[in-house]
Amino acid sequence: MSDVAVEKSGPAVEITGLKKSFGSLEVLRGIDVRVDSGEVICIIGPSGSGKSTLLRCVNVLEEPTAGKIVVNGIELTHPDVDIDAARTRIGMVFQSFNLFAHLTVLNNLTVAQRKVLKRSQAEAEEVALRNLERVGLLEKAQAMPAQLSGGQQQRVAIARALSMDPEVMLFDEPTSALDPELVGDVLSVMRQLAEEGMTMLVVTHEMQFAREVADKVLFMDGGYVVEEGPAAQVIGDPQHERTKSFLARVLNPTHQDKAD
Repeated sequence: MSDVAVEKSGPAVEITGLKKSFGSLEVLRGIDVRVDSGEVICIIGPSGSGKSTLLRCVNVLEEPTAGKIVVNGIELTHPDVDIDAARTRIGMVFQSFNLFAHLTVLNNLTVAQRKVLKRSQAEAEEVALRNLERVGLLEKAQAMPAQLSGGQQQRVAIARALSMDPEVMLFDEPTSALDPELVGDVLSVMRQLAEEGMTMLVVTHEMQFAREVADKVLFMDGGYVVEEGPAAQVIGDPQHERTKSFLARVLNPTHQDKAD
């Protein structure tokens, strides 16, 4: 990684001119986002607006077509970057939990630590148990994923990401696959992480969570960031007509016809 540009100071995440196309389909059309250390950014918008693709580019699960992404001083879009090493600094939690069904909860949390970070079994287990306690599931260490509710599985997925000691956490609609009564426990864990100062980018449709926790909200539509600012402004007093229309549908679904 010696030839990679390393910026010693600056934001935790800086995205400049990010574009992503899949064939002729342009999904991201020039995104500029800055996330300071300890900030929580919530990304909202309709399906197909590019929200998930944006997160996947930050983690280099998708290779940007153009633009620059710097995470904690490492330029992930540099041709000589060690992507695998850089990716260990970024935790990601998906809509689906992606747990290994044949492994216990504890082993789900230790396998990447041992293989990627080269930790001993004892050290990996110590870190895993500490993070299971953080998400309120210490007593489930020896359970199998199938024995857990969806909300518990998602909290295990968060603990697994935390066990890699990430500097930035990405959440891609982490509650969208959950039954409504299970959403609260997952959001509670995310609130706790925010209070602890974790830098977070969260794609979410949970507007109350965004309003309460986000330092900044981005509204995306058609591959652009249409509006951004403090949650109270973007959600409470949106300026752009497209933002107003989207929030009218999300916050008042019974009035969808009027919003359209």
